[in-house]
Amino acid sequence: MATGKGKPIAKNRKARHDYEILETFEAGIELTGTEVRSLRENNCQLTDTFALVRGGEVWLSNLHIAPFSNGNIANVDPDRRRKLLLHRKQIRYLAQKTQEKGLALVPLDIYFNDNGLVKVGLALARGKKLYDKRNSMKERDMKRDVERALKAR
Repeated sequence: MATGKGKPIAKNRKARHDYEILETFEAGIELTGTEVRSLRENNCQLTDTFALVRGGEVWLSNLHIAPFSNGNIANVDPDRRRKLLLHRKQIRYLAQKTQEKGLALVPLDIYFNDNGLVKVGLALARGKKLYDKRNSMKERDMKRDVERALKAR
């Protein structure tokens, strides 16, 4: 499933550096009205955000959505846990996969889809070791050099 379609709100750039992405999923997210309005103002931070499967539900933790500027008492806790909306079959699959050693659920990005709904790009990922990060940086540098050489010709 492709993620990142529509108007982007926030990206987790560090996720692609720290994790090897195996599969991606598109999930809805349960929000209040003032949170959606705050997201329309691009008030969101995805750093250190992670997802857990608990009791047949997927929860997103450490997602910070700043309080809406005109929300007064309707604003909720900006760091609360939020439920992700996935099909039951997908939740069972993710629960099974995250039981394996070294696999985690990492949010890659948050965006508005074509219908104006807030979606989360969720990835099933395996953590990279230091030498894996070095190899991926080396590959990226080699690709860049090849592109430069082809462009110069």
